[in-house]
Order: sequence, then C-alpha cells, then structure tokens
Amino acid sequence: MALPLSYNLRNLRQRPGATVMTALGIALTVTTALFIMMLLVGLRQAFLSTGDPLNLLVMRKGAEAELSSVVTRGEALRLQNLAGVATDASGQPLASGEIALAIVLPRADGSGEVNVSVRGLSAAGREMRPNVQLVAGRWFRSGQREVAVSTAVARRFAHAGLGDQLVFGKNAWRVVGVFDAAGTAYTSEIWANVDQVAADFDRPVYSVELLRARDLAARERLVRRVSDDQSLALEARPEPDYYATQTRSGIGIEIVGTLVAIIMAVGASFAAMNTMYAAVAQRGREIATLRILGFSRASILASFVFESVLLSLAGGVVGILLMLPFMGVSTGTFNPLTFSEMVFKMELTPALVAGALLFAVVMGALGGAAPAWQAARQEILAGLRD
Repeated sequence: MALPLSYNLRNLRQRPGATVMTALGIALTVTTALFIMMLLVGLRQAFLSTGDPLNLLVMRKGAEAELSSVVTRGEALRLQNLAGVATDASGQPLASGEIALAIVLPRADGSGEVNVSVRGLSAAGREMRPNVQLVAGRWFRSGQREVAVSTAVARRFAHAGLGDQLVFGKNAWRVVGVFDAAGTAYTSEIWANVDQVAADFDRPVYSVELLRARDLAARERLVRRVSDDQSLALEARPEPDYYATQTRSGIGIEIVGTLVAIIMAVGASFAAMNTMYAAVAQRGREIATLRILGFSRASILASFVFESVLLSLAGGVVGILLMLPFMGVSTGTFNPLTFSEMVFKMELTPALVAGALLFAVVMGALGGAAPAWQAARQEILAGLRD
C-alpha cells in the first residue's frame, strides 16, 4: 500500500524554510544549466538554418573557413561556366565571387572593440540568399563605399546605424541599408560590393565562389567535377554543410557549461539530501506509526524519494520560469573559425524544458535516496522511543 500524495505535500508545508531554500538552490542550478543550453541551441540554430541546399560553396582544398581560402578570378570564371550551374532570368550564371574578412568595431555600449565579419559580394550573391531581406534603406551600389548591415550589427556596434559612417579599409563607408537575416549566420555580417572591398583591401582574389546548382542531381555532379579537377585544387560543398561544421565554435561553451552544471548539481543534491535527512530525524515516531498501520518499508522508501523528487521538481519549474525572459534575447560569442563575433538569439525549446525537468528529477532522486533508505530501515521500537 502506497502513501498518498497529500502526505508528502503536508510534510513539505510543515518545513517552509527548508523547503523554500532547497527549492531555490535547485532552481539556481536548473537556471544555470538552462542558460548554457539556450546559448548552445541558439548558436547551433543560427548555423544550421544558414544556407540553401542548392548553393555550393567552393573553397581552396584544406581550408576550414572562408577567411583561409583563396579562389582566383580565373578559377571563378571557370566555375561559373560549368555545366549544371543555374542561371537567372537574363541567362547569366547564378554565381558570386566573394571576399570574407574581419574588421574591428567598437561596441555601442562602450564595453570595448571586437572583430566583425565583412562580406564582399555581388548582386547575384544577394539573389542567392532570398532569406536575407532589406528592412531599411537600400542595397549598396557598385563602385561606392557603401555597406548594408544586419539589424543585430546596427544595434550592437557604434556608428553602424542607417546613415552612419563606418571607418575601415582605406576610408569611411556609409551605411545605406539594414537587412534582416532571419536568424542565420549572416546576422553577424556587414555586406558590401565585392569589387569595392577588393580595391580597398588590395585583394585581387576571392575568398570563395558561391554557385547555385540547377537541382540536387546537378549539385552532386558539380561537387564531383570540382573535386576531381586537379588543376583547380578546389573543393565544393553544399552551403548548409559548411555552416553545420561551424557549430564547433560552441564546444568551449558546452564543456565549461557542463562542468559548471555538474558541480552545481552535486551541491543541489546534497542540499536536498540534508533537507530529507532532517525530515527523517524529525519524523521518527511518525515513521514507526506508519509501519504499525501496515505500510511496508518499500512504501516508506518510495514516499521519501518521491517527496525529494517533488521538492526538486518545484525548484526545476521555478528555474524554467526564471529563464523565460531570456528567450529570444540576442547575444554574441567569439567564432574561432572567422575570428569575429557571432551574433545569435537564445532559444528555449520544448526539448530543453523537458531536459531541465528531468535534470531536476534526477537531482531530487539522488538527494533523497540515502535519507529514504534510512527511513525505511528504521526499527519500529526505536522510532516510538524518539
């Protein structure tokens, strides 16, 4: 015969101070773990949502990032004329030679300077990224020192708003447009005309060549064609695959966050254990009475473990509620592959909520197991003498 739930709820209400303090400790642990996981989910979602399956990013063989890749203009011309490359309405190949580099900009809040990604691209490059939409101003013009910035860059960095001037390269660049990158990796970038970027930074070569394949079958043929051509020394990969590999930039956050969460979880489990040990010490006669009434050792063991889990679950719910205001908040981290800041939004998914509740349940079960075992093993006569 199992003890009723009302028995556990009554016991928790009888110790309001210990109950609240233990629940808050567990809530703090859940909040910390959730914060780290929300960062990781937001970072990964930004990378994994970037790129069109029909777009191919052609880079120098062995290059892990656009910054370390070189594609000559002659190679770019050969790539544009390969069979299987899609064309636009005027019959021109959908291909964009692009230059990727990093510049230093001061933060808008005055907290210092960080590297920001600049992408030089053509009109075709913009057309091949339809999820990037202009929300203010206009796109930059060829032959002018003009840039378009993402909404996040405009908000986070000084002199990056519409109509402002950014100083990099050989002179100042006017911000003529602001775009929304729909939460993709382009949210961290500044865009400009590729030829103007090449002139300002003395870059006669591209970093990468972006190609649009006619269909998936043509995409696979283009991948093999580029990789098999020894005279090119280039490799083509689907654009989404390239950005998926950049999720490695979150490994450091994951390792540190996991260690912190484990340490805090151990502390929270001990807090729950101390609370339950105190409860066992105060309820010796009550436990003996339950045994006399016919409740088995297993029922008492299960009841005390359940009480500890219930306490931890309450703390887990509080921890989740504390993190709700952070959902959708923009933040940034250093991307070691681009040597610049990666801007993304923190995400609280149903899977994270379920994981947080499970995390709380595990802490409660671990913290309550030993006190519950002590309660179940207590002799009836010893309990009645308490």
